[in-house]
Amino acid sequence: MTRVVCPGSFDPVTNGHLDIIERASFLFDEVVVVVLVNESKSGLFPIERRIELIADATDELENVTIDSYSGLLVDYCAQNDVQAIVKGLRAVSDFDYELQMAQMNGNLTGIDTVFIPTSPDYMFIASSLVKEVAKHGGDVTGLVPKQVMNALDEVFGH
Repeated sequence: MTRVVCPGSFDPVTNGHLDIIERASFLFDEVVVVVLVNESKSGLFPIERRIELIADATDELENVTIDSYSGLLVDYCAQNDVQAIVKGLRAVSDFDYELQMAQMNGNLTGIDTVFIPTSPDYMFIASSLVKEVAKHGGDVTGLVPKQVMNALDEVFGH
């Protein structure tokens, strides 16, 4: 069985994230979406809420599970029998950063990283941009799942 992780902060999960998760679910036996905890940052949504939102959005994908982890991703992979890391790429700038991370992770433990290019419809979507638009009352329809839109409305009082 091939188990992979799709790591990220997912604050919040976007349709771009879901595109990568869904496509990975067709390629691999099991996909674990790992919400990485960065203790030095406070996100818009608490980790538990991010997990709920991802779980709601991936409910129909039977081979997708959600977890969280604080520490090195490669340690999570070793502890959970993960064969590869799956990352989405939006642009060349993503590739430069992600390639360096992939090489570091490979150097540390030998784990491979699989890159999946983001569908053109989602190339411009970033969680930070979604939060900024939603904060100012902009329409994020089509950028995030409905439950995330509702959660953003609750946070920003729209």
